[in-house]
Amino acid sequence: MNDVITIGDAMITFDPSHNGPMRYASSFERKAGGAEFNFAIGCARLGLNTGWISRLGNDEFGKYIRNFARGEGIDVSAVELKEGYPTSLNFKEIREDGSGRTFYYRANSPTETLTEKTLDEAAIRNARLLHITGVFVAIDPEKNIELIKRAVTIAKDNGVLVSFDPNIRLKLWNKEQAKQVLTQLLPYVDIILTGLDEAELLFGVNQPDEILKCCKRYGISTVAIKKGAEGAMANHDNEWIERSAVPPQKVVDTVGAGDGFDAGFVYGVLQGWSLEKTLRFANTIGSMVVSVYGDNEGLPELDDVLVQLGEKEFIER
Repeated sequence: MNDVITIGDAMITFDPSHNGPMRYASSFERKAGGAEFNFAIGCARLGLNTGWISRLGNDEFGKYIRNFARGEGIDVSAVELKEGYPTSLNFKEIREDGSGRTFYYRANSPTETLTEKTLDEAAIRNARLLHITGVFVAIDPEKNIELIKRAVTIAKDNGVLVSFDPNIRLKLWNKEQAKQVLTQLLPYVDIILTGLDEAELLFGVNQPDEILKCCKRYGISTVAIKKGAEGAMANHDNEWIERSAVPPQKVVDTVGAGDGFDAGFVYGVLQGWSLEKTLRFANTIGSMVVSVYGDNEGLPELDDVLVQLGEKEFIER
């Protein structure tokens, strides 16, 4: 039995050898990334039994990603390699302040073969929590929304918690389409992990109390709002807890920080922690991620977070 199961794409990420506009980057380093993939790695490194449902190309890149996930301790029994579909790619552009842009090459995605009929339902039934994001839905909205609706229905029918990060990527679809599709998932969600801009797109409001009212109408019991460098806030049982961001030593790459926050928040929920402790833990992970280059290289192990929180002594030598 897995603590966490997630469904989504993974890609080969090409990181530039130097910062600045990508048109001037002459060499790249091959890595692996993807929102749900990063989340799974984050959970596994914290010690959660983590499963991942996906499809990859039956090519060298697909085999690399599957081996990478297996090496992180992720259950990849529901990950298949498919002939005739290239593993997806993205190229990153990183600016000096750590921000950047992503350029996707995801046409003919192997996840096209992941459907309601091929979904591993047992993997969902046997988990404690199912994590979904808007990224996977955006790859093929018409098909994937039905697949994810089937997944969350299985989860709800079997007492499995559902966490949802809208993670809206406007390079994959437009605002109107994202709202129309993703709001269909909200009645199944227990925990929403969102930014203010994403909440405004979904609900038409951007004030925390108004966002909370909208979430309650859908039956969402826990709301976490990520505010980047300003920290985060969360509500459960009408109690708002707000925490400032944990200042990183240096911001070098912001990609993956939200996925790390999600993993940390879910970890706290599954441990039965207080909202305050959970938020502090998740914020700390987000800070640690932005201090390291790469989509998931900065996702910490549990001991690393405890050292950062001052709850465990670090012995250097």
